[in-house]
Amino acid sequence: MMGNWKTCTMGELGTIIGGATPSTKKAENYDSGTISWITPKDLAGFSGRFISRGERNITEQGLKSCSTQLMPAHTVLFSSRAPIGYVAIAAQEVCTNQGFKSVVPNDSTDYMFLYYLLKYNRDKIENLGSGTTFKEVSGSTMRGIEVTVPESIEEQRRIASVLSALDDKIENNTEVNKNLEQQADTLYQSCFSPKSGTKGKMVTLDEFCSIFTGKKNANASVDGGKYKFFTCSPDALQIDSHIYDGNAIIVSGNGAYTGRTRFYGGKFDLYQRTYACTLLDSINPDYIFPLYWFVKLELSKKIMGGTRGSAIPYIVMNDLAKFEFVYNADTFSKYMPVFKSLTEAIQSNEFEIENLAMIRDRLLPKLMSGELDVSDIDL
Repeated sequence: MMGNWKTCTMGELGTIIGGATPSTKKAENYDSGTISWITPKDLAGFSGRFISRGERNITEQGLKSCSTQLMPAHTVLFSSRAPIGYVAIAAQEVCTNQGFKSVVPNDSTDYMFLYYLLKYNRDKIENLGSGTTFKEVSGSTMRGIEVTVPESIEEQRRIASVLSALDDKIENNTEVNKNLEQQADTLYQSCFSPKSGTKGKMVTLDEFCSIFTGKKNANASVDGGKYKFFTCSPDALQIDSHIYDGNAIIVSGNGAYTGRTRFYGGKFDLYQRTYACTLLDSINPDYIFPLYWFVKLELSKKIMGGTRGSAIPYIVMNDLAKFEFVYNADTFSKYMPVFKSLTEAIQSNEFEIENLAMIRDRLLPKLMSGELDVSDIDL
């Protein structure tokens, strides 16, 4: 271990604050509220570090009516009630519901280091949760958790700066991809959507694509597998087998993400409720790019009004095969290179995000344990 490190409790690094929920029966607690009120639901699928707003706000009356406190910017939010382990940094003053035990860092603790410290100790903290209906980490338990940290706040900042540089690039790539997706959406709406007035013949997706599904259960995934394994969840898993190698449109067939569409180029395998659309041999290979955006931007709108099933919606292969759109060969040829450039740029950024996240996750335990020396890093 490099430098001077100390063992202390989490409570010695900052003030630990629990949240609360104002009465949901009183409109004056929520209507026209301007105070950001964060719940664990707001962090589900949240990929950044800084959060400023959740799904709901509360009012001054709502704040006064319960024990939740207004916490300063740079408070580190940690979800302490199932699901345990979501971590984010408050970008501004916020309050939380009772699903959090948040840490307001003291003067000797760097807030960004604290964020990574909580991510590093996430499993340890979760294992200390108790409860029968659902697990929860109490305030006293959270305050008493022992951790080892650098005594110097400058060394804390050096460690955090290494990890932050990677997360900065990840977040930048994510924002770039959002912009590229907006450009593709604008192009589609202007030149190809039903409202654009484009003239052509009505065709179906199966005139261009072969459509197939996987054969495996979700538990067929392998940690550290060689290839992508697409299921109906937002994030791809890994597996050591593949059923296709090339460009494909991947569509989730059931569950909460029914109709979710992504593009992938490479070797992959599929869950049995996930579909892949690949071009027929007779079709121009670059057609996959505009077709991807047609499916992505229109399919969910078409299917969600008529999904088969109540509690768990799903689609069948025919929903994809008979997905209709207006085809104009000249317009297709004109804008196909633009769709291709946008799609390939997005996928390139996604690959870089994955690699950066892998590097960050490998560095995290080495940096947070003091195994790697950061004394030469110039802040």
